Amino acid sequence: IIYDELCTVFGGEAPPFRTVATWSKWFRKGREEIEDKGRLGRSISETTSENIEQVYNIINDDPYITVEEVQAQIGLGHGTIQ
Repeated sequence: IIYDELCTVFGGEAPPFRTVATWSKWFRKGREEIEDKGRLGRSISETTSENIEQVYNIINDDPYITVEEVQAQIGLGHGTIQ
């Protein structure tokens, strides 16, 4: 019923059924907000202007450096460096 009402109000902009079902489960268990809770681990956003400049400078100093070598020098994830 909740999903149907959201579809009526928001049409094609309504969240997917699975998302609404997850929210419903959370609310039944006492949760009061839908925002994600913080997570442990590496920050999602490693792509900062400082990190970009750092990688750029390393590559300028050694154009033949590998991604793994850059990763070892500055500690960013492989995908971020690529």
